[in-house]
Amino acid sequence: MRANQVLSFAAVELMSHGSSNIMVVLSSPSGAGKTTLTKKIQQKYSSFKISVSHTTRKPRSNEVDGVDYNFISEEKFQELINNGAFYEYATIFGNFYGTSKKTVNELIKKNDIIFDIDWQGTKQLSKFKELNLIKIYLLPPNKNELKERLVKRNQDTPQEVQKRFKAFDEDVKHWADYDYIIINKDLENCYKQIEKIIQTHKNKQLISFK
Repeated sequence: MRANQVLSFAAVELMSHGSSNIMVVLSSPSGAGKTTLTKKIQQKYSSFKISVSHTTRKPRSNEVDGVDYNFISEEKFQELINNGAFYEYATIFGNFYGTSKKTVNELIKKNDIIFDIDWQGTKQLSKFKELNLIKIYLLPPNKNELKERLVKRNQDTPQEVQKRFKAFDEDVKHWADYDYIIINKDLENCYKQIEKIIQTHKNKQLISFK
């Protein structure tokens, strides 16, 4: 679903990276499924690599440094900001998150890239027109469903769950910054819609390089 036209494809002008590789952004309010879907895409398509963000957040028990995130100190994060090392960075729920320029520039040479970032990061990334992003925003069916998902995933304290739930109203104000809006009512159906978008843009890129 497009940001301004229901269930039709956006006219995205793809610019050349010197290859047929693409960059896909998945954003959503916390708990709407973007991380699960990001990993599902990478597992099926070997060409896709996840852009692993840097963060000052403490790792959860099931997270691996360098795989889920690059966990660093606030001092180190500030140093990277000062050195212009990020395409984008933002403060989310009191922690810093950022996308490394060096990592992205290396990955895109041989891979498609998928970004698991919020609306703040997407807005900053969009300023770099050479990145030619395909931006997809995921929404839960409703707020009650979102709260249930946040509680069921059992990753945050009750206070953190409430904080993430309250952020929903601000998050969804930015849906118009995206090329596609998908309601994640059913994970498999949502995945198939994302897959169709990816395949369409991959085909466009391949044709442009013939």
